[in-house]
Amino acid sequence: MGKSSATKDAEALVNSLRSAYTATPTNLKIIDVYVLFAIFTAVIQVYMAIVGSFPFNSFLSGVLSCIGTAVLAVCLRIQVNKENKEFKDLPPERAYADFVLCNLVLHLVIMNFLG
Repeated sequence: MGKSSATKDAEALVNSLRSAYTATPTNLKIIDVYVLFAIFTAVIQVYMAIVGSFPFNSFLSGVLSCIGTAVLAVCLRIQVNKENKEFKDLPPERAYADFVLCNLVLHLVIMNFLG
């Protein structure tokens, strides 16, 4: 029995994405892993809020911290990517400094929200 055309198309898509991602620079792959970790941590916190009995403001602080960190990391990835022509004049050091400063502000707001 042969594979359906949808299955073949899906396999071709996955193979093309995998081959394209292998050409991605290492620093962008590290940022991707960091984003996935932040999103995974947010998902675990949502699960723990559903199952457990934690205070609501600590739940919101944790989830918003993870999501905010992931968004800032995606912005960093966009700015550091050499193929992105929009930020070609922005040095990578400036992008990393912006990331660190914005994370500092984000987490100061989160700590203030905790009380």
